[in-house]
Amino acid sequence: MKKNHNIRIVEYFEDVETTETHDGYYYSVGEAITIVILGTFCGLTNLKQIQQWAAHAKIRTVLRERFGVRDVPCYYWLTCLMKLIKPESMNAHFMEWVQDGLPKTLEDITVSLDGKTIRSTGSMDRYKNPLHIVSAQIAELGLTFGQEAVESKSNEIPAVQRLIKMLHIKGCVVVADALNCQTETAEAIVAQEADYLLSAKGNQPTLMEEIENYVQDEDLRKEMETAETNETNRGRIETRTSFVTSDIDWLYGKERWIKLSSIGAINTRFTTKDGTSDEWHYYISSKKLTAEELLKHARAEWSVETMHWLLDVHFVEDACRVQDENIQKNLNIIRKIVLNSLKLFKVTAGSKRPLSNIMLDCLIDPEFILDILNCQN
Repeated sequence: MKKNHNIRIVEYFEDVETTETHDGYYYSVGEAITIVILGTFCGLTNLKQIQQWAAHAKIRTVLRERFGVRDVPCYYWLTCLMKLIKPESMNAHFMEWVQDGLPKTLEDITVSLDGKTIRSTGSMDRYKNPLHIVSAQIAELGLTFGQEAVESKSNEIPAVQRLIKMLHIKGCVVVADALNCQTETAEAIVAQEADYLLSAKGNQPTLMEEIENYVQDEDLRKEMETAETNETNRGRIETRTSFVTSDIDWLYGKERWIKLSSIGAINTRFTTKDGTSDEWHYYISSKKLTAEELLKHARAEWSVETMHWLLDVHFVEDACRVQDENIQKNLNIIRKIVLNSLKLFKVTAGSKRPLSNIMLDCLIDPEFILDILNCQN
């Protein structure tokens, strides 16, 4: 049964699992998570700021009357509770939260996969390696709906495969960069009844060379379906031309790639006052793509990069110097909950205001957060 996000965030997260037995003495885990989520809506970027905000008498009243928070823990207890929460359980609740608000069918929707390293963790002794978090983004909706944390970027490939197995992506087209152009990744995507669109580069040299030789043969390229888009931005003209074919009987090693149905290429040409340059990207897909579909899905891969940028700009994530790994992971999930909610609010309300201004509204009047949460139902 769908739970009501509007007021009772506490109820939604009250059964999050903890690393140690916690029977609710003093304060509840659900209340702690609620306080941190609400404080993050207000643009507060660390637990000390959030606790100071929540402890104010007027804010205490709003939290109690409008959000079901009985009491506000001190900074020490807030930190202890956030440390106790299992990130895996927090992520499962996050994924359920997002899934509740998604359309019943995601047919032909693009899911973009990519990882982000929290840079501050690389300079802290508590971390053997910088903390790296792989996220799944529904590109057309701008929503993050799952993640998997690993110790370093070198472990991203198996993390992506684990994440795919957790996602409800039937009918989607999953896009990933060249690092994740792996046969095992393609198999994991197809097992979830989705299609893959993977970029072939140096880590699959034979595959890339085969596609490149085909596409760069002018006679063969003339037989491929094609589409083109043009964009002008600050004096730079970007022309993207796609080429697609499902005639792949000639492709060496195609049997290694499950359900491989088409190959494609995109030529991106940049024109400025200084001249013209271009670059080529090559792709494989389990779907018989049209040239326009290739342009659409390949471009949507960048949506997850935009989300990573927003985490740094609005939540100062790369400067977060929390020593505890559980807290770092849990805060990353909470930032994504808030970012998702803000994006949905902007779309539903038709607002063009910057996220920073909306977050400032929340700080000035915390009850405004109710308006944002209402947009998710």
